[in-house]
Amino acid sequence: MIVDCAIYRDGHRTEGPEDLSDALDEARAAGGFMWIGLYEPSEREFDLVTHEFALHPLAVEDALKAHQRPKLEVYDDSLFMVLKPVVYEQESDAVSAGEVMVFIGDGFVVTVRHGEGSPLAAVRHRLEEDPEILAKGPTAVLYAIADATVDHYLEVATELQTDLEELEAEVFQPERGGTRHTASRIYTFKRQILEFRRATVPLAVPLTRLAGTGTLGIAVPFVHEKARPFFRDVNDHLARVNESVEGLDRLVSDILSAHLAQMSVRQNDDMRKISAWAAMAAIPTMMAGIYGMNFDHMPELHWLWSYPAVILFMAALEVLLYRTFKRRGWL
Repeated sequence: MIVDCAIYRDGHRTEGPEDLSDALDEARAAGGFMWIGLYEPSEREFDLVTHEFALHPLAVEDALKAHQRPKLEVYDDSLFMVLKPVVYEQESDAVSAGEVMVFIGDGFVVTVRHGEGSPLAAVRHRLEEDPEILAKGPTAVLYAIADATVDHYLEVATELQTDLEELEAEVFQPERGGTRHTASRIYTFKRQILEFRRATVPLAVPLTRLAGTGTLGIAVPFVHEKARPFFRDVNDHLARVNESVEGLDRLVSDILSAHLAQMSVRQNDDMRKISAWAAMAAIPTMMAGIYGMNFDHMPELHWLWSYPAVILFMAALEVLLYRTFKRRGWL
């Protein structure tokens, strides 16, 4: 459905005709641009927009189906960019990604949003409060959306860093070193980082192209040349995010390895203690078995002090074994 639609002249919002074609003509005639925002449109709802703005069918298909990687596509009449805003859910400590598709062309901007993790409403409001930037045209809208998306990546990375520190404290606590559910939590956290990486890492190439800092430094059409430094700044922020994500991924892998190693050590300690107790139990069992065979001719069988002597001998051996195992740390 259409969430918002307006014409912007000299950085100020004005209401135009309801007909999209007339509104686009009016925006172009006034040297402004038209910005229409849609939320999870159906194919039928998007047909009118596709026809009026002459959007490429491949880009339209991507915008309708969603589930795209961040990318930048250049067509004859428009520029198409996909971004994946990320939301950190405090209640479940989970990362979820939405999608924002941006079409820009001669005198128009079309944004398509999927999911809840989108900064578009805040971006539009912020731009409308800064007419000087909004007067730069569709390029300013694309920059503002990319900048807001990447800035929120930094906030999510900070939240994930806090969660990682909690996992570290749980794994390396002196008394237990984590519980049986810790490995599951670590693996779930690693999945969250993977979801985050799917949004941040592929975005580096489109921003590099928009900044004109690629191998050939070729300018992208429909993007103002003076906007390159701004996209370069966004790309620098994204590089910081990607470095942080790489560090988180390495650390969580190390924490998982450390936790599994600790679990193995604790299992070895438990088995060693069990073996020590089993060795201590084997001595009285063996002696009781020998003297319980009921043979008539056995040494000390009819001796008056046989029973207390055997009991004392077994007790002495048990004490000796206990002190030996305790000294070696087996008990």
